[in-house]
Amino acid sequence: MHRPTVLVVDDEPLNLAVLSKLLNPQYRVLGARSAASALALLSSELPDLILLDIMMPEVDGYAMLAKLKADPRTCELPVIFVTALGAEQDEERGFAEGAVDYIVKPIKPAVALARVRTQLELKRSRDRLADQNSWLEAEVARRTHESLIAQDLTLCALAELAETRDNETGNHILRTQGYVEALARQLQPLSGFAEELNEAQLLRIVKAAPMHDIGKIGIQDHILLKPGRLTPEEFEIMKTHARIGGQAIERALSKVRQMHQAGGDDDSQPLPESIRFLEVARTIANHHHERWDGSGYPDGLSGTAIPLAARLMALADVFDALTMRRVYKEPWPVEKAIAHIEAEAGKHFDPTIVAAFVNIQAEFRAIAARLSD
Repeated sequence: MHRPTVLVVDDEPLNLAVLSKLLNPQYRVLGARSAASALALLSSELPDLILLDIMMPEVDGYAMLAKLKADPRTCELPVIFVTALGAEQDEERGFAEGAVDYIVKPIKPAVALARVRTQLELKRSRDRLADQNSWLEAEVARRTHESLIAQDLTLCALAELAETRDNETGNHILRTQGYVEALARQLQPLSGFAEELNEAQLLRIVKAAPMHDIGKIGIQDHILLKPGRLTPEEFEIMKTHARIGGQAIERALSKVRQMHQAGGDDDSQPLPESIRFLEVARTIANHHHERWDGSGYPDGLSGTAIPLAARLMALADVFDALTMRRVYKEPWPVEKAIAHIEAEAGKHFDPTIVAAFVNIQAEFRAIAARLSD
């Protein structure tokens, strides 16, 4: 059976001997005749309780307790002052300094044992509670992680379902997601992007990227699967996939908001991650075909009025479309695709994002090679 360890700190050998004899039958007792030697001992071993004299040379009990409270390793150790200072103000000061109890010398053995036992039982209860809390935190983290994995897999499966109705492959989803993350990481340290691309938001953008073409589920097969160029009329219908996707995600978002409100959640608290993620997904689905010069669709947004997540996806999507084989075209050489994107800076694409793209074109090549169709 585990015997709790009690450290007795007193500069008088007789006091150490008396307390050691009293405690030894039930507890493992360590002794120190000065604050310095006690602190040195604590560097290698932590007791369950400290009995601390106040009036000691060089470093007194108050100063030693202050050192214990300032050290993260020892700040939670319970300390009982055992002292000849018996005035009411002395006892008040002892508790004010952080002692858990105060025993006046000469000690009464039964009282001293009862107070030691009480404080050790309290510490044991606190330790059990801390262990339970740690376990619960770990369990919550584990289940949250599993839930996020399941959510990611569901979203990818849904996005790939949309792609199976198109002439593209599931690797298009993975490639564009990789391109978006690479661009976002390159932009993250730049002035003007730190807030929009804080780590939490960056991860939401990357997670939402596979949803960009979810609206293609709503396009008729004879247009979506046409093995050739679309007529102007067909292309107008194809363009509606952006609006369809945005509206579908907005409906899902509305349901999540309703559940959030029905749950009585405090509006002053941060929005749940599900809401934040879906807002990013809706933005990307709805606006990834907008163009920097305002000639895109569905809303003809221009410049920074186009949400950053959509501007990132716009470049990633075009690069992938140019460099991969489609039923209506051969893949472009990467050099030609890069030159085209550079030429479209300020027209189709955000010039700053194009500059970031040029700086990491080797990373784009590596992603394309690793996830080729």
